[in-house]
Amino acid sequence: MGKPAPVSPLAPARFPDLPVVEGVRFATHAAGVKYQGRDDVMLAVLAPGSTVAGTFTRSATRAAPVLDCQAKLGGASDAGAAILVNSGNANAFTGKNGVASVEAITKAVAATCDIPQARVFTSSTGVIGEPLPHDCIVDVLGQLNAGLSADGIKDAAQAIMTTDTFAKGASASVEVNGTPVTIAGIAKGSGMIAPDMATMLVYIFTDAAVGQSALQSMVTAHTDTTFNCITVDSDTSTSDSLIVGATGASGVDASESVAFLDALHGVMQELAHLVVKDGEGATKFVEIAVTGAASDADAKQHAMSIANSPLIKTAIAGEDPNWGRVVMAVGKSGAAADRDLLSIRFGDVQVAKDGWRSPDYSEEEAAAHMKGETIVIGVDLGLGGGKATVWTCDLTHGYITINADYRS
Repeated sequence: MGKPAPVSPLAPARFPDLPVVEGVRFATHAAGVKYQGRDDVMLAVLAPGSTVAGTFTRSATRAAPVLDCQAKLGGASDAGAAILVNSGNANAFTGKNGVASVEAITKAVAATCDIPQARVFTSSTGVIGEPLPHDCIVDVLGQLNAGLSADGIKDAAQAIMTTDTFAKGASASVEVNGTPVTIAGIAKGSGMIAPDMATMLVYIFTDAAVGQSALQSMVTAHTDTTFNCITVDSDTSTSDSLIVGATGASGVDASESVAFLDALHGVMQELAHLVVKDGEGATKFVEIAVTGAASDADAKQHAMSIANSPLIKTAIAGEDPNWGRVVMAVGKSGAAADRDLLSIRFGDVQVAKDGWRSPDYSEEEAAAHMKGETIVIGVDLGLGGGKATVWTCDLTHGYITINADYRS
């Protein structure tokens, strides 16, 4: 692989201090799947009685690990659970070899960690179409198991990175029935981001007790307003996976807690935003809020049309308040729109109103907004009560540089 990209200018100052989540332990190791001189495998082991939920890419070419995870979700178990992730190789479009690799890894993890194979979940991220050298992963399972630690989540976040320029983490603490419960999560993702479930790879853990069906309902609902509302480059991965584990170690049942539901949403949204802020070559974080649509679905369709437009994304990179491109993106989205009712804002600057340039429009004020790191584009369709907010980033020369050199 070529020279690593510099850290995104939108990156947080440092990795957050994530709390220890009782009932889950982490370990990482350098297996040499692709990268040399860095940890590239992560193992998380959850305590007996943990429930596991998830959402996954709906790509028709999804990877073998994704299909295996989907088949294993559902139901409760008194046994523990394990999640093993490798970076550098996606184990996607690898046919029977991919299935064999998943079988070999899950069987070995089960034997090493004394966990049923049906409770071992794996993810792979990296280059598509190359057989996964799973033997090198199996060979380090002993060291991984021996190195499990409750405070190893930061190392885990770093081990799952590919073209990411910074590790991503988020957490929340909330009281349920007077007792605090903890949520902590990590994510990786930078390119090939237009999720159809979650984003590239996300792992979230809580010490709350949540029934499997309740946890799955929470995760599914929140995915639609967080990870399914981000895009970097309009390309949906073959490997997108979001797995949430609830260990129940706090002894607090949060299955019907609104406070817990909101806290989980907050962690998921923060991780989704971090993925956008690490978009390959990104220099701007962009929020697109659409209101006044005929329906929420129409609003999201318009918002994604704007977010995925190369013309808009390059204008943002060039700090050009070219609102005519927003008009274009609304018109081509396929959702209901009326040219003569359309209004557009850049930040607090009204640039268009009722199908025409606003009489109070100031090019200088709009241009000033475009110079910030966070850009807000507001669109009102004037048709109804539908609304949606999505997040994206700009499109720069850096994106081309990273992806032209990805396999070398």
